[in-house]
Formats: sequence, C-alpha cells, structure tokens
Amino acid sequence: MDIEELNRFIEREFPQVNAGSPPGRPTFSILAVGEGMASMRLEADERHLRPGGTVSGPSLFALADITAYVAILAHIGPVALAVTTNLNINFLRKPSSDRIDAVCRILKLGKRLAVVEISMISSADGELLAHATATYSIPPIKGQFDTVL
Repeated sequence: MDIEELNRFIEREFPQVNAGSPPGRPTFSILAVGEGMASMRLEADERHLRPGGTVSGPSLFALADITAYVAILAHIGPVALAVTTNLNINFLRKPSSDRIDAVCRILKLGKRLAVVEISMISSADGELLAHATATYSIPPIKGQFDTVL
C-alpha cells in the first residue's frame, strides 16, 4: 500500500487516530513508506503533554504502535485485524519538541507474525527520544487454515 491508500484506510477503519486534530494538521501523519519500513510524524498538542510541558509516554507509545501498524499494512495490504501482541518501549530522553518522527523497520514479516523496531526522534534536534520493539499478529487469510474432517 502507498501513502494515499494507507491514509484512506486509516480514515475509514481507524478514524480515532486523528480525531480532534486541527483542520489540515493531522496529529499522526505518514511521511514515507518503503521496502521494509515506514515513517510517521506526531504533531503533539495540549492533549499529548504531561506536567512540565513534555510529550507524554502514552503519546510516544501510540506513535510507536501506529507507525508499526502502518509499516506492516504497507507490506501486507489492508488487513484491519492485524493486532499488537507485544510492544516494549524504552524512553531515552525528554522530548524537547512537539514534533516527533518515528521510523519503523520491519525485522521479520511472516505469515502470522511481524516483528518491528521503531525509533522516535525529535524533529527539532535529531535526538533519539525512545526506541520500541513490537510484535503484531496477522490474521490468517480466510480458508488458509481450514481443515477438512
């Protein structure tokens, strides 16, 4: 799937991703998709800040998870029921910016599982803010594992 197809899919199947975003400025936007990767941007606003004015951990977690979902869908097609089975995140630095980019690299893409890593980087200074790894479960194609008794 290309960026346009992914955007249409997200709008149709997962509209809450950008619910409440200012007109013309989606909270989560797809920057690129390519062989074995995808990247996205979080345009954080008040909803994403914790006390002290820094982007919250749950917002970075969401960015990692959504970027992983987009990367996997870009490679397997519009499979709405691909789901996160595990996501581990390490917060490395306090975000100094309200604009954070995430780059997801697919480590393994099998028939039933995908394993990815996501780096979240400050758009302001290029600093690595957080690193995550995720595993997604990919549902079988209808009839793929049907057995005849």
